[in-house]
Amino acid sequence: MSYRYDLTDAQWQRIADFFPDRYHHGHRGHPWKEHRRLVNGILWHLHTGAPWPDTPERYGPWQTVYDRFNRWRKDGTWAKILDALLLHLDQAGLIDRDLWCFDGTINRAHTAAAGAKKKFRAAAAVGRAQGGANAGATGSCAGAFAGRLRHQDALGL
Repeated sequence: MSYRYDLTDAQWQRIADFFPDRYHHGHRGHPWKEHRRLVNGILWHLHTGAPWPDTPERYGPWQTVYDRFNRWRKDGTWAKILDALLLHLDQAGLIDRDLWCFDGTINRAHTAAAGAKKKFRAAAAVGRAQGGANAGATGSCAGAFAGRLRHQDALGL
């Protein structure tokens, strides 16, 4: 039976090879549970936003689903899948590089940007050059994080 957030056969075939061998390539160890069922449980959790313990039993124990999600996050499995899917879409010409969206709901402006009155504190200026911490800095990246910014390629990866 297929549920709402489960992968189709075609979708699973596209990503199945990215997951580790269930039988540990002939080495010792108990075979892992079927990856597809656990991946469907992970997708169910990500789609619903429900707590891990609320994962339906059809996907296996919630601890196993959670542990496998974290294991694959830490070893880069999810990043490899995303890179491969993006590359496939890009090669098919389905990524429009002229349309990039920026979600501004998570950005907060400083109170001064909203027109708040400035507070003058002489004690705070002691030991600091006139003009603040970034005095003399120029360019569009002048600021506290300017040294940490780097150029990313067109995919942003």
